[in-house]
Amino acid sequence: MSTFSDDRPVLADYTTLGLGGPAKTFVRATTTDELVAAVRGADEAGEPVLLLGGGSNLVVADSGFPGTVVHTDTRDVSFEEAGTDPDTGEAVVFLRAQAGVEWDPLVERVVGEGLSGLEFLSGIPGRVGSTPIQNVGAYGQEVSQTVREVLVHDRETGELRTMTNGECGFTYRDSVFKGRSRYVVCEVLFELHRSDLSRPVAYAEVARTLGVDAGERVPLEHARRTVLGLRRGKGMVVEESDPDTRSAGSFFTNPIVSEETFAAVRERTAERLGPDVPVPGHPDGRGGVKLSAAWLIDKAGFAKGYGEGPARISGKHTLALTNPGGASTEDLLALAREVRAGVETVFGVRLVNEPVMVGVAL
Repeated sequence: MSTFSDDRPVLADYTTLGLGGPAKTFVRATTTDELVAAVRGADEAGEPVLLLGGGSNLVVADSGFPGTVVHTDTRDVSFEEAGTDPDTGEAVVFLRAQAGVEWDPLVERVVGEGLSGLEFLSGIPGRVGSTPIQNVGAYGQEVSQTVREVLVHDRETGELRTMTNGECGFTYRDSVFKGRSRYVVCEVLFELHRSDLSRPVAYAEVARTLGVDAGERVPLEHARRTVLGLRRGKGMVVEESDPDTRSAGSFFTNPIVSEETFAAVRERTAERLGPDVPVPGHPDGRGGVKLSAAWLIDKAGFAKGYGEGPARISGKHTLALTNPGGASTEDLLALAREVRAGVETVFGVRLVNEPVMVGVAL
């Protein structure tokens, strides 16, 4: 475990946005014991703690972080045969991964070993520890569908604790971990199936691209390759050469609204764009309607590439706010506030940020 309290590392070097000021204290943890010890030590000293993984879902203040940043760099991965699924007849394999494991290389490995359950989550930046926090999801798949257990350090009791899927409180892009400081994710246990085929295709865009019907299964490699292609076309695969990927991914979540609000959005759309313009929305399974934040942003007048300052909307996808170079965190937040206010004015829907805000608020 290394501490660099004198060097004051700049957090911009550890985030995909390339934004964020210096850390008061920076600790790199390479084992779960080191991770727990670093957090416990900061807690005992009364220091605020920021847990840092891949930095792909953080918006950090220009002033930095006035406490201890713990960089989770644990790397252990193991597999365990766990019987047979009685419904599918497929072999079940448990994958245990420490929080610091890079996510997409792990998905690539899992797909290569013929294990299904994570393939549609290909190309997502970051590390394993952040996936249950956000209940990471894309293209019809959520990580909660395969998370069996999460090993956490409970900062209130000082103990390691195993939490079941049900105890994690997963909902759309949320969990008991998000926005709360009590639990430190140390390891995640995933339940996968040994199969050459993907889970059923659940996202219309993926089905169209693959040329299959929703609900069909396709070879794992085809699923991964298709998702990577779709994400790359939207600037959602981090590539140093592409400034559109200097983002925190989707900056806003897709809003879930009531049927009454959905009707009001349709009325506003008819008034603004014409009666024949459909509003994309589908039931969320809990009595609400999930709208497309990207569609709302675009139709409110914020096209791809929009931005008069150094921060811009991605030229590939309206959901990503980017730092092509030279932007500050305040520049990015000013753009985010402009977009949020514009959507609310036009459609009466208030967008909510998906990235975690550190030292700033939208």
